[in-house]
Amino acid sequence: MARSNAPTPDDPRDEWLRLDRQLCFALYSSSLAMTKIYKPLLAPLSLTYPQYLVMLVLWEADGAEAVLSVGQLGQRLSLDSGTLTPLLKRLEALGYVERRRARDDERRVDVLLTPSGRKLRKLARDIPGQLAGASACELDELVSLTQRLQLLRQQLHRAAEAAA
Repeated sequence: MARSNAPTPDDPRDEWLRLDRQLCFALYSSSLAMTKIYKPLLAPLSLTYPQYLVMLVLWEADGAEAVLSVGQLGQRLSLDSGTLTPLLKRLEALGYVERRRARDDERRVDVLLTPSGRKLRKLARDIPGQLAGASACELDELVSLTQRLQLLRQQLHRAAEAAA
C-alpha cells in the first residue's frame, strides 16, 4: 500500500498554511486595495501610484537637498534603476521633473523638480486625508500601523541581508 505524503489533520502547522493566516497575503491584498483607492485620487494629477511615490520623495527633499540622484531615489523607494528610469521619463514628459547628468560625475543622473512639479504638491495635499478617510481608521491607528510596518520592513531587510 502506498504511503501518502499528505499532512496529518492534527498537525498544528497546517493551520498556518491557511491563506487568511498569511501575513504576506494580508500585506499584498491590502497593497492592491490601497492602490485601487489611490487611482482616482491621482488621476487629476496625471500620476500613477509609483510616480506619486517618486514625487513624494522629491517634494520631501525639495529645499533641503533639492537634487537627488536616481540612485538615491531608488534606495529610498527600494526600486532598481531599471524600474525607476521609465517612471522618471514619464514624469519628465509630464513636465514635473528634469533629469540631468551630474557635472562632477557623468555616470550619475540627478533628478530635480520643475516649477510644475512643485505646484503639483499643492494639488496633492488633500490626498493623504482622503486616503485616511477611506481607511475608516483613526489617525493614531494609522500612525501606529505605519510605524509597525516600517519596523517589520526593517527587520525583513535585515533577515534577507543575513541570509544572503
